[in-house]
Amino acid sequence: MTAGLAMYAKSAARPQAHELVEQYGPLVRRIAHHLLARLPASVNVEDLIQSGMIGLLEAAANYDAGRGASFETFAGIRIRGAMIDEVRRGDWSPRSVHRNARRVAEGIRKVELRSGGDAGDAAVARELGVGIEEYHAMLQDTLGSRLFSLDELMDGEHGEQAAFGSAAHNPAELAAREGRERALAAEIARLPERERLVLALYYDDELNLKEIGLVLEVSESRVSQILSQATKRLRARLQDW
Repeated sequence: MTAGLAMYAKSAARPQAHELVEQYGPLVRRIAHHLLARLPASVNVEDLIQSGMIGLLEAAANYDAGRGASFETFAGIRIRGAMIDEVRRGDWSPRSVHRNARRVAEGIRKVELRSGGDAGDAAVARELGVGIEEYHAMLQDTLGSRLFSLDELMDGEHGEQAAFGSAAHNPAELAAREGRERALAAEIARLPERERLVLALYYDDELNLKEIGLVLEVSESRVSQILSQATKRLRARLQDW
């Protein structure tokens, strides 16, 4: 924590806007470019950055050091949340894409209930009554429509409320969230190895799709398909939550 941030935490005084932008502007831009890799070409990175800056200022106004999270962690959630809201306001995802996302998750669930194991691409495609190429196209199209699916599995939105809102003061909600997190961790551990690796590289290491493709020696579109299928598989397995 920098001296300026330590002073902020002690005094709970909001720093000047230009100081925030100067110090955390690179964080906003990094998050924007990372999210952009999951979005259609019609989404402008400058719009994401502008929304992220608003999220940064809101984070400064609402940060409470007593809750234990560092300002950077708190700001990162607010920045992502502001960007998500901006994308959702644009309503760029057609209804057919959302419908296909639900179909894929349901197809995975049915195959895995019958087989008792991981649902492979070919099996899910047969369940949906489509060819393997069409199935892969559905996966690629629906990745962006569930833009923050791991966070949404936990909270339905972008994770902000449960992380810093009422859950912190509501024992029942906190216990429920902890249960969801344990279930999510267990299901991630059960994913096929390649899907686990892609999730780790994407969400933990924050590599973009092209960078992950270089690591795995596959195309960027194949990484997109693997990532999309992993999130649909998790959604199907965590349906009861």
